[in-house]
Amino acid sequence: MIKLLSTDFDGTIVDHEATPRVHPDFFEMLRKLREHGVLWAVNTGRVLWHIEEGLHELQFPVVPDFVLTSEREVFHRGPDGRWQDFGDWNVRCAKEHDQLFSKASTLLADIEEFLAKHTKAHPIYEGERLIGLAAESDDEMGAIVEFLTRECKRVPGFQFMRNTIYVRFCHEAYSKGTALGELARLTGISRDEIFAAGDHYNDLPMLDGRHAAWVACPGNAVEAVKKAVSTAGGYVADGVCSAGILEALRHFRAGE
Repeated sequence: MIKLLSTDFDGTIVDHEATPRVHPDFFEMLRKLREHGVLWAVNTGRVLWHIEEGLHELQFPVVPDFVLTSEREVFHRGPDGRWQDFGDWNVRCAKEHDQLFSKASTLLADIEEFLAKHTKAHPIYEGERLIGLAAESDDEMGAIVEFLTRECKRVPGFQFMRNTIYVRFCHEAYSKGTALGELARLTGISRDEIFAAGDHYNDLPMLDGRHAAWVACPGNAVEAVKKAVSTAGGYVADGVCSAGILEALRHFRAGE
């Protein structure tokens, strides 16, 4: 039986090209699941303030119990209703990223040089630290990913997550998958009771079957995600975004 849902936000639940942007029946399904004690986590690449903005803008009638942000942080609602760190995961995550980026200073400088000389991509900084990039196109991103895949091996633990034309640099131990694993540990919910859904490359760590037994993707997912979901014995929906996730939940619930 499913006890926890872990869903990506943009492109998985929210269709920014549609009206309404979330299928109304998806929220009705969430309400029914809530009645049976099922919890919901939005597992997103957005930073905390950005997902708060998105939830407020769309005025979801069902509010998530948890938000997993920046593809690695874990938050739950405090007594005052505000999002706060759940356990010490976020503190450990920040510390290990600081240590990793210090070791990767030469690599990061080489990445900056590559971007300037060979691409039209825009580097993304946090203060003076290079934390990611935005490519001009999917074709350009292909060449950048090839370069990063080769060069990141120089620094043990240094990895990157791709989402459309964006890349975020990160520690390999912190991802949407491991953040979901930590949430499962904190809530006492087992892998066999977790449903995860996503549509893009940065969702792969939570869709390979290690952290969730029930995995799915909408029909608009990239081919790499569809392949990973199929390999893990999950459900590849025909419907787009929330309609596809609703389809997957109905499929899995029919077998409960």
